[in-house]
Amino acid sequence: MTELSPTPEATPPLNTFILKRAVPIPSLNLMVEEYEHPATGAVHLHLGSDSPENVFMVALRTVPEDSTGVAHILEHTALCGSERYPVRDPFFMMLRRSLNTFMNAFTSSDWTAYPFATQNRKDFGNLLDVYLDAVFFSRLDPLDFAQEGHRVEFESDDSNQPLVFKGVVFNEMKGAMSSTPSVLWDRLCHELFPSNTYHFNSGGDPEVIPDLTYQALRDFYAEHYHPSNAIFLTFGDIPATDHQQVFESAVLQRFKALGRRIEVELEQPFVTPHRASHPYAIDADEETVKKTHHIMGWKLGESADLTAMLEAQLVSAVLMENSASPLMHYLETTPLGTSPSPLCGLEESMREMVFCCGIEGSEAEHAATFEQEVLACIEGVASAGIDSDKIEAILRQIELHQREVSGDGMPYGLNLMLRALGAATHYGDAVAALDLEPVIATLRERTAEPEYIPGLIRSLLLDNPHRVRLTVAPDAGLTERRDKAEASRLATLKEGLSTSHTAEILDLASRLRERQTQKDDP
Repeated sequence: MTELSPTPEATPPLNTFILKRAVPIPSLNLMVEEYEHPATGAVHLHLGSDSPENVFMVALRTVPEDSTGVAHILEHTALCGSERYPVRDPFFMMLRRSLNTFMNAFTSSDWTAYPFATQNRKDFGNLLDVYLDAVFFSRLDPLDFAQEGHRVEFESDDSNQPLVFKGVVFNEMKGAMSSTPSVLWDRLCHELFPSNTYHFNSGGDPEVIPDLTYQALRDFYAEHYHPSNAIFLTFGDIPATDHQQVFESAVLQRFKALGRRIEVELEQPFVTPHRASHPYAIDADEETVKKTHHIMGWKLGESADLTAMLEAQLVSAVLMENSASPLMHYLETTPLGTSPSPLCGLEESMREMVFCCGIEGSEAEHAATFEQEVLACIEGVASAGIDSDKIEAILRQIELHQREVSGDGMPYGLNLMLRALGAATHYGDAVAALDLEPVIATLRERTAEPEYIPGLIRSLLLDNPHRVRLTVAPDAGLTERRDKAEASRLATLKEGLSTSHTAEILDLASRLRERQTQKDDP
């Protein structure tokens, strides 16, 4: 029987983390301590608090170079058993038996994170042991890759029937990419970032996911799931040194430095604005009239530059905060469409930020007029200037957001970690990202100059050639064409199967069914 609890360890080695700085943040009642592990380069950010709810998160920079969904599939597969916990599903076993207040895993466009929270210290130790082993010593069983990623099976397990694609992530992304907002964002990033990781669908494109090999998954794991590429974050009343002794003994002593820095490359700036058109699927019998989306998107500065980030927030709020804001008012009232696009506002989670606005319920022929009118609206704001009371109200909202930490039902400490994670991921100042008040004070001084905000509007938007006008039009035949292409691909695959390959497919399906019926220890 496999016990899901920590095994006894020898006396842990000397803690070799070096404290780089300790910064109090009175407004959040925190002492933020930033550490580095010299031997591997691992970073530890400890948010010291008197809260008894202790939170842990380890984040890895994950930078895919295709749309196979490798980072997403790896997030699923890493949790399916590890070196010290070789059971089928240690994560969900702990979910059932632990006193946790939160357990999950996230895949973003450029990082993957594994967080948990609990108010019980013994439970914290058990969860930490399981998480560290899952992340850094995952089994990556080929059966789990087939189950969580993709595989082919015969319909009804009959080799005379057609082949079909299966897999948890494959099916999940088929559903996700049937969502129009997901398609709009995917296509906008595809056009705004032609040469870096944001060009690809990090969750996985269902047409490309079947191209991912098991070996490619293992290679991605070896390169990215390494302490040199890891950010450890902790929150609560357990001292940082207690955590670090566990990190050292359970993980770090077994690794050497990776020898290279994993990061998102900056996108090459456009010389002139781009225009692009893409289809999206609607039902075969659905009307296409007034179903076209028009999006304007700009690539802005780096999110790790906190001044640039708050400047972008200011501009976005001036233009689009509510229905009285000039650009939002235009989007809501223009006869070119029925309503604003679901893609409106500032996206600051990526290395380089994106500002976008758009309309839905339009026609393809309105694209040029829409672009002209959006630019004219923004030009009007820059020319007329902005009332100082409006700017002050926006700054107060940013200050309020800085002090009020909440969202999505997640633990307080985890929300703070996610605030710092973007800057940490992109080698910025994660400590400063938790305390924006000095940056806000600087902006308040700058906004006293009447031309400051108009100047930002011009530099970020009007004079910025890294812009895309995207038109996404309905296509009632797209789903059928995709289904036919998938069926043709599978038919070709089946035609080339040898007797032994056919037997392997049947055997894999049988082993997966058998595995799913097995019971691990409760």
